Amino acid sequence: MGRLTDVQIRHWLKVAQPVAKADGGGLTFTLSPTGTASWVLRYRFAGKPRELTLGRYPDITLAKARKLATDERARIQQGADVAREKQQAKMAAAAAQSLRQLANDYMEKTFPRLAPNTVKQRSHHIKGVILPKLGHLAARDVTTADVVALIESVGRRSANVAELVFTAVSEIFKHGVARHVATANPCAGISVSAICGQRVPKRPRLMLTEEELRVILPALPAIGEPNALAVKILLATCTRIGELTRAEWAHVDFERAEWFIPDANSKSGRSFTVPLPPSAVEWFQALQPFSCGSQFVLPARQERRREHLGNVPFEQRSLNSMLHKLCNKLGDKVRRFTPHDLRSTARSHLAALGVSVVVAERCLNHSLGGLLAVYDKHDYLTERRAALALWASFVRACETGQAWKADNVVPMRTTTTAA
Repeated sequence: MGRLTDVQIRHWLKVAQPVAKADGGGLTFTLSPTGTASWVLRYRFAGKPRELTLGRYPDITLAKARKLATDERARIQQGADVAREKQQAKMAAAAAQSLRQLANDYMEKTFPRLAPNTVKQRSHHIKGVILPKLGHLAARDVTTADVVALIESVGRRSANVAELVFTAVSEIFKHGVARHVATANPCAGISVSAICGQRVPKRPRLMLTEEELRVILPALPAIGEPNALAVKILLATCTRIGELTRAEWAHVDFERAEWFIPDANSKSGRSFTVPLPPSAVEWFQALQPFSCGSQFVLPARQERRREHLGNVPFEQRSLNSMLHKLCNKLGDKVRRFTPHDLRSTARSHLAALGVSVVVAERCLNHSLGGLLAVYDKHDYLTERRAALALWASFVRACETGQAWKADNVVPMRTTTTAA
């Protein structure tokens, strides 16, 4: 021992090139390509080469590394496989890890790969439902009975939420099994429907008919001009309400007649450019005075909310409430609808107007799926602009009470891209 010096080690750190230099007696200084400096004791046990990491430099100095190596060599000579003992200690520590620790590790490692909405929903279920019930238990001690009891308690309130909670628990334990923190997934063999019964079917999306649009659109001023403009923009652009409430004026280009939806505002997590028909441009411009200098197209309107949270966007649930009141006022002339129903309405009418399936799906920022998603990278911006202009003119006709003749519609053709 004693081949290395502190001066040499500092030089190797400065050069920052990977090295492995022996000090003698199996003690080796290593510097990885990523710049991690460590001390390793190399020895043989039962005729096989073994390595024990003693610690990192400079936390472990040269002098201390030599002392640790001397102590560990003495134990090796007495028949101890010191590297295996350290490995078993790490496994024991992992086995004692609580479900809370495992869940936190799962969220840290997995959430960056998930869509923002999925992260928000799953985080809520993990922190608000799973951990309060099971977080104190060691991950390896959680049983199938524990999971069933959890799902049963959630299912009394909502079978739909129980499904989501079960998915979150299962994903946490898949992560735990992969990391050897859990020996098995206690969710295996569990059926949520057997515990809670069948899920309540989701309300089917509504397609408002032309007759309903001719009643709704002229009546929109009753919910206030900013709300009316927001509804017409959603309808004409086929966008989601969350995309509009989070939109900023910096994203709207009046000169190019385009609205850019960044990754953070898109449900799919992928940015998207919406071509704006002339009517939609007018409606955006009409919204500007109501924003009162805010960066958001639809800023929060309640003074109390602005004072508490600062410059934040409009709360989308408020628009839902406004539309419910409007439907109540219109009575049996229209069916009750939500902002999201405006997307299904637009999609159905685009088809009726002769817009091809591919262009209509891209207007809604839907993935084309299958081989189309693999080979067709065309953005269809020109085709979408024409389709939305046609659709907006139909919406304008419904709003103003003008006639719309189906025989005036020319089926739209799309360009094809080579595979």
